[in-house]
Amino acid sequence: MASGGGSVASLWTEVNRCGQNGDFTRALKALNKILHEVKDDVTALHCKIVCLVQNGSFKEALNVMNSHSKVLGSDVVFEKAYCEYRLNRVESALKTIEGASEQTDKLKELYGQVLYRLERYDECKAVYTDLIRNSQDEYEEERKTNLAAVVAAMSQWEQASPDSLGLPESTYELCYNAACTLIGQGQLTEALNKLRQAEEVCRVSLADDSDVTEEDIESELAVIHSQMAYIMQLQGRTEEALQLYNQVIKLKPSDVGLLAVTANNIITINKDQNVFDSKKKVKLTNADGVEYKLAKKQLQAIEFNKALLAMYTNQADQCRKLSSNLQSQNPGHPRPVLIQVAQLCREKQHSKAIELLQQFSDQHPESASGIKLTMAQLYLTQGHVTKACDILRSIEDFKHKPGMVSALVTMYSHEEDIDSAIDIFSQAIQHYQSKQPGSATHLALVREAANFKLKYGRKKEAISDLEQLWKQNPSDIHTLAQLISAYSLVDTDKAKSLSKHLPSPDTMSFNVDVDELENSHGANYVRKKAAKVTGENLPKEQGQGEIKKKRKKKKGKLPKNFDPKVAPDLERWLPMRERSYYRGKKKGKKKEQIGKGTQGATAGAAEDVLEYFVESFLPSFDTFSIDWLFWLIIKDIFRVKTRFSELKATYKEQKIKKFKTRSAFHCFSF
Repeated sequence: MASGGGSVASLWTEVNRCGQNGDFTRALKALNKILHEVKDDVTALHCKIVCLVQNGSFKEALNVMNSHSKVLGSDVVFEKAYCEYRLNRVESALKTIEGASEQTDKLKELYGQVLYRLERYDECKAVYTDLIRNSQDEYEEERKTNLAAVVAAMSQWEQASPDSLGLPESTYELCYNAACTLIGQGQLTEALNKLRQAEEVCRVSLADDSDVTEEDIESELAVIHSQMAYIMQLQGRTEEALQLYNQVIKLKPSDVGLLAVTANNIITINKDQNVFDSKKKVKLTNADGVEYKLAKKQLQAIEFNKALLAMYTNQADQCRKLSSNLQSQNPGHPRPVLIQVAQLCREKQHSKAIELLQQFSDQHPESASGIKLTMAQLYLTQGHVTKACDILRSIEDFKHKPGMVSALVTMYSHEEDIDSAIDIFSQAIQHYQSKQPGSATHLALVREAANFKLKYGRKKEAISDLEQLWKQNPSDIHTLAQLISAYSLVDTDKAKSLSKHLPSPDTMSFNVDVDELENSHGANYVRKKAAKVTGENLPKEQGQGEIKKKRKKKKGKLPKNFDPKVAPDLERWLPMRERSYYRGKKKGKKKEQIGKGTQGATAGAAEDVLEYFVESFLPSFDTFSIDWLFWLIIKDIFRVKTRFSELKATYKEQKIKKFKTRSAFHCFSF
């Protein structure tokens, strides 16, 4: 027993020495020997768990805690929750922390991390705010950094505008988180300046450490550069953004989340171009552990882009598989359905695409606005304008928007359905009359409705709109004139009474300098003023004026064999065969009987052929076959007389049948 006690004491001495030196592997060996002697030693078990955690053996540490739970009790709650958190068992870690009998500071720190991973940002913010307020130690700066990260996440993923907490920006991490908050609020220029400030602070802080190389600094700055590229991409500066993204990729940072986001953003810039590069970048988004480093919306966006890339690379089955998985994971999200519809449209299956959209809009009416807009677009591409109008009118969120009213009126006008177009105007005007009477949108709709009715001759219907506009602005002479014109067809007395409100001709006259107006830059025609005759510029007497020099006419070139004694031939400009003295060539027999047409055809035969086709073929041919007829006349009739006889006999036998298919037309060689 004494030797055993001495052995255990020496082992504890070894454990203490190794713990001070940070040699946890050697300390673990000594602890195993102690536990071999004393199996349920609580201190030895606790020390073993700490050594395993320090070595990163979280599973083994958790097994030790679970197997000795009765002995250890609640002494290792923090260690258990921490191991579960590091093993990405976040829900289990949350239960362990919430089940603890006492909430210590270190448990609260871990609780904040767990809530952040679960994206419960409001609760996480409350935890860190309480910790900063009630604790004073050397970790205050880290807590403020975590709180700034929570505020940035709320701004980006929840579109929230949290109150300013007055956090300092003394470190580059705090500057970076402040920039992310500004990005979520849409203040891109300010965010970019803040990121440049974070980059400068980072370089200054790391330059003081002699052990840090330039590569280490660039690796630390990778996340800042990636975020700067993201802002440039949002600003449309895609070339600069792509250059920064590629710099980050070349550094090969150890953060798989950063690599995945950077690769995904490069894919979004490539779109349907540079597909080979996008395929290589997709592999970076599939690295192990990415799902634990990114927020749910980030992972969702990456999956959406994978499905779109599959569509762009004509991998139809892969695209359908990915979009179906996305739809099952996000049943109320419209984007997976839109990707499937886009794939169906690429395959020319528009009816199936519309059916899929209709099914989704019926199941999820809260997300149906964008879906119905897509349905209307598909109907328009197929030429079904009325169906597209019916779909657009069923969207309650956009039904009375000025843009929607304009689109519907334009489409109904295209279909010459003026009554429906006027009905659209009436419903929109009634809506704004009850919600925002007298607003700029309301009056603009009334004005457009009146102009539309006047354009299509509905002056009686336009009277109420014009009266409403005139009451709003009695000094509007143009509206008053339109109102008088409309009343002239309905009530002449009313038109006469309203005409009294028109201004008199005297008040309508303007002091306009006509000469100045005509000589202005915008005048199409400028009247030239007559030159004034002064005493100095009197016409000179005859003979005193300057004698104008006459141009010498150039002599025309004469032919080489020109004889001035012989009169020129008056018919020299006509072709030889058309001259009166032409008698034809003397060689051969009966040449004068041959016409000027194609070999083997006579003028009489051509006239017979043309008359036959006009009387027999032309009434039975459709517009498509007329082209063939002209071809036949040009290419065949005047070529060989026997060829025509064969064609004529063939068509008589076939009873002059019409061509029914385009393939018959393409059989002929032009």
